[in-house]
Amino acid sequence: MLNRFSCLRPDHTWRPPRRRVRIGEAHHPPHGGLVEQAARRSTIADVARAAGVSKAAVSFAFNTPERLSAETVSRIREIATTLEYRPDPVARMLAQRRTWTIGILTPQGLDVIFTNPYFGEFTAGVATAAEAAGLAIQFISPLHGSLTRAVDRASVDGIITVGLGADHPEVGQIRRSGLPFVVVDSTGLPDEPAIEVDDEGGARLAAEHLVGLGHRDFLVIGIEPPSATSGLEPAGVTARRLRGYDAGVAAAGLHLTEDDMVVGPASMEGGTDAFRRAWAAGARPTAVLVMSDAMAIGAMHAARDLGLRVPEDVSIIGYDDVDVAQFTDPPLTTVHQPIRQKGEEAVRLLLAGGRHRDEGSLEQQLLETRLVVRGTTARAPRGRGEVVDDGR
Repeated sequence: MLNRFSCLRPDHTWRPPRRRVRIGEAHHPPHGGLVEQAARRSTIADVARAAGVSKAAVSFAFNTPERLSAETVSRIREIATTLEYRPDPVARMLAQRRTWTIGILTPQGLDVIFTNPYFGEFTAGVATAAEAAGLAIQFISPLHGSLTRAVDRASVDGIITVGLGADHPEVGQIRRSGLPFVVVDSTGLPDEPAIEVDDEGGARLAAEHLVGLGHRDFLVIGIEPPSATSGLEPAGVTARRLRGYDAGVAAAGLHLTEDDMVVGPASMEGGTDAFRRAWAAGARPTAVLVMSDAMAIGAMHAARDLGLRVPEDVSIIGYDDVDVAQFTDPPLTTVHQPIRQKGEEAVRLLLAGGRHRDEGSLEQQLLETRLVVRGTTARAPRGRGEVVDDGR
């Protein structure tokens, strides 16, 4: 395994969250019941008592900090962090008389957000839940190349971050602001509420499907970091899907290497360019594992432009199962993730303060993925793969 795939090593695995639930799993209160659980959760009174101030002062520190000295605000917030106190987001909105707006924070520019169908469906889920709660939504994307500046200028009451890792400076910036936030598609923040999907499991299903069709020559098209500050090492969603792909091909005694992967922006154009670059560099895959449907559709166009037939000459499999995937020609084989549900759950969790309603414990959800076989995958071309006994 080459360095590019060092994220696949056990010592780089994502630290498990404090409390994860799969959708459909029953939520049972911990031993001792709700009273005991509530007793362990810090309140505004606990913070006020520890800081030697009134409850109103604690409220001011989070809602209208300009009413207190900077030193007092800093001391109260430090004590609140130590006690793991979280302000109630709905009460906070009322106290601040703000805009009742949820921010969607992404490292991608608006050009990607509005052209990638994944973001359209995720936003639809956020909008549905936000509207039901009487809230508006606002995109927070890089302003003049700076995401930090965009966060500073955003007038929102809570934030849903999409694809930002624990080491991303904007995550720390949001923490310090005291704004409630929920993490979606992250590298894993064990101390923050989060919504994720089983990226690794879905990717493994995709790779196993292609291995089962006799494919042995693979190309992986990955999502490049949105900025230089994100680093070059695969992380977050990209790292988890790489681990899944590698696990899937490992079942056939194969391993992915640096030469098997090319990256590009998460867009149709990004997929087209990535496939062309790989082909120009000498790659001759019979199967392509693509980390987003938008990029997979772009790769299909590039393959056709190069005179390749999909799936007769090259099989292509995407990831997301966006609505348009079923209408491509041929229809795209892909990994389904509940995109809209992910957006809806992010809003629900944000309004719940990141806690289970019945337990009060930190909530981190893991949503299921599944393989959807359509028309862009087929048996490996004769002479280019393993012989597969299909019963004929």
